[in-house]
Amino acid sequence: MVDYSKWKNIEISDDEDDTHPNIDTPSLFRWRHQARVERMAEMDKEKDEMKKKRQSYQARLMDVKERISKKEGDEEALKKELEKIENEGKELDRVETDMLKKEKKTPWNVDTISKPGFEKTVINKKAGRKPDENLSEEEREKRMKQFVKDNEKLCKQYGMLRKYDDSKRFLQDHPQLVGEETANYLVIWSINLEMEEKHELMAHVAHQCICMQYILELAKQLDVDPRACVSSFFSKIQHCQPEYRAQFESEIEGFKGRIQKRAQEKIQEAIAQAEEEERKERLGPGGLDPADVFESLPDELKACFESRDVELLQKTIAAMPVDVAKLHMKRCVDSGLWVPNAADLAGDKDDEDEEESDGAAGGGEKTDDAKSEKAAKEEEPIYTGVSTEDVD
Repeated sequence: MVDYSKWKNIEISDDEDDTHPNIDTPSLFRWRHQARVERMAEMDKEKDEMKKKRQSYQARLMDVKERISKKEGDEEALKKELEKIENEGKELDRVETDMLKKEKKTPWNVDTISKPGFEKTVINKKAGRKPDENLSEEEREKRMKQFVKDNEKLCKQYGMLRKYDDSKRFLQDHPQLVGEETANYLVIWSINLEMEEKHELMAHVAHQCICMQYILELAKQLDVDPRACVSSFFSKIQHCQPEYRAQFESEIEGFKGRIQKRAQEKIQEAIAQAEEEERKERLGPGGLDPADVFESLPDELKACFESRDVELLQKTIAAMPVDVAKLHMKRCVDSGLWVPNAADLAGDKDDEDEEESDGAAGGGEKTDDAKSEKAAKEEEPIYTGVSTEDVD
């Protein structure tokens, strides 16, 4: 049987609803409370005194027993003192027993009816947001590359999901995806899909990207870790008000518009880059673009190059002023539009080789003359079918 009688006698300072009209009820309650507090303080004082007496008794008892065992002093006197101390111990036991009985009969009150089970209170809190790391652009790029290397397949799987419940479960199973890196990857993927003219797939990936950005924004507002907002976001978006849904759809449409604009810009940039590379490949030995040089030529020179008529070119050059003719022909050579006579160059090269061999056989006497003649020839370009005499 469980004894519930102890619950029948609980001391409460304000347990009376009605008091005498001539008595100030609040004052009465305060006096009762003060008297109870004083009684408890007096009882605590008695316990402290009893504890000190018990410690003193134990110390004296041990001291006498030790002296008797070592036979120090008068043995009869020590035995009488030991008997006296033991009698004091019995009296202490009796007083302590009475105190325990008195304490047991004391009614419970708000201070004694319960005691704290733990001295430490722990309150669970949501994990805070990670502070923005002061990383350089190089470090951020390195971290992004490592994230893509480790999680690209998972990011694509998330981007292809259709249902909110599937997206929620997938992110909860792979919490490392909940972050800025996934959102950035989905943005880049959306741009690439739009450039490939995969418009429907781009629209779906854009939807998943906006979901991730909403999760990150919610975490920023609540100042918690984004992983703690996955469940909250998907629950909210599935049971949201029409205004919230309209705002969400509007954000998606705006994002798709920005993706389309950026894709067109990247296409134009790619075209411009390809044209620039093609132009660099066309550049002649002097660094000029043959197409640009051809467009700048007079019509009569254009006709010569279009017909590839060397005799007509010679006559046209001869009819032009010397400075103008030299300028146009030099630009033609620098752009590769006009190549010097390969046969003449080959003959000159053979002559140079013979002179070098002769010079080597004769102790190097003709080497300097060959070099000076070669340098003189390099000073003025040689045009195919056109000599300086014709120009003059």
